[in-house]
Amino acid sequence: MKTAFRLSVLAAAMSCTIATPVLAQDAPSAEDELAAMRAQLQVLASRIDQLETELEQTQAANADQDAVIAANAEAVATPAPAPEAKPAAELEKSGWSFKPRGRLMFDAGTLSAPESTGADDGFGNEVRRARLGASGDLPGGFGYKFELDFAGNEVEAADAYLTYGDGPLEIIVGHHNNFQSLEELTSSLHTSFIERAAFTDAFGFERRIGASATYEAGIVLAQAGVFTDNFDDTGTDNRGIDGRLVVMPKMGNTQLHLGGSIHYNELGEEDASVRYRQRPLVHFTSTRFVNTGNLGADSEFGAGLEAAMISGPFHAVAEGFWQNVDMPLATDNPTFFGGYAEVGYFLTGGDTRGYKGGKFDRTKPVNPVGKGGMGSLQVNLRYDHLDLNDAGILGGIQNGYQASLVWKPASNTLFSVNYGRMEYTDAVLPTADGETDYGVDAFGVRAQVDF
Repeated sequence: MKTAFRLSVLAAAMSCTIATPVLAQDAPSAEDELAAMRAQLQVLASRIDQLETELEQTQAANADQDAVIAANAEAVATPAPAPEAKPAAELEKSGWSFKPRGRLMFDAGTLSAPESTGADDGFGNEVRRARLGASGDLPGGFGYKFELDFAGNEVEAADAYLTYGDGPLEIIVGHHNNFQSLEELTSSLHTSFIERAAFTDAFGFERRIGASATYEAGIVLAQAGVFTDNFDDTGTDNRGIDGRLVVMPKMGNTQLHLGGSIHYNELGEEDASVRYRQRPLVHFTSTRFVNTGNLGADSEFGAGLEAAMISGPFHAVAEGFWQNVDMPLATDNPTFFGGYAEVGYFLTGGDTRGYKGGKFDRTKPVNPVGKGGMGSLQVNLRYDHLDLNDAGILGGIQNGYQASLVWKPASNTLFSVNYGRMEYTDAVLPTADGETDYGVDAFGVRAQVDF
């Protein structure tokens, strides 16, 4: 670049010199003229050297300026690293945590029964559950859970308890489920039908105030507790003991579940009574076609067996529960029975039923809606049996043949369609001609979300 610049300047100078006409009459000699030209060229060469030096200095200064500008631009474009965020574990070093939780379930459907029974049938709908609450940890290994249910125009406490955990042992004090049945202990968020098996409600399985201990190690789960009564019935003198033992081995990809439970409840009042009854699959009707009526009793004793299997998209489960009532004025104490057998299958590839801690857990679709999939789709079939006839008591027999289709677009949303055909023997609502053996059809749908 220097050479080209130098040659261009010299060429320009020579052309100007050569093009200058010699008009003066006293023009110098050729030697004088050449000497003058050499002097001019020497001056021009010196000037060129000076200009080249100045150009190099200018270019160097511009390069330094460009580097500064580029560095400033990079500094602006790349912000200074923010202080390192503390991981969740460090944020909870104090031992405190708070997690809001809730669920909303809306049910609708129809019930069809013989007209002359006077049953409350036809279309029905309800907010089945509307819960809000919170759970979390407290310092020292303690924890808590509290939920209120606002469904049915009433405010009721669901779970409301304090926990303490130490390795495989957990202690719970407060209002919580006692240990009766796999179906009862499985959250309503994760059941395969919109209503649980008939015997769970018929035999009065519910949350009660008490203290319990759960020990889980390897494939063994042991649970036991002492309980009084539900929050709404704290005025009673009920005193109960419950226990449950579960073995949950895993063979390859197949999860097995074998369990048993016992329940004893001392009613504690001279005029105490129990009543066993049940709705036909759907909850939005108040009609019960099986009902023992009030039975004077001193105590009740129950025992149940559980078996389940989950293998890929397939699951099977069966339970049976026997409820014996100590009736001091009766010649014989009745024992009632309820149970069910169920199979289910996921039609969407890769999906399976969740299982954790001795009960069914959340199904998480492999390909949820919004991430290129359609969620999970599951079909279930169930035979449900409830027998409230024994020792001269005719509470009726309900045989349910049920089917459900469960679609989960994502982990926390669910839509379900349910159908059940109930065949009754000795129903407590006779037809106009006195018939007590007949069938009832129930259809229900559910929309559900939780967090």
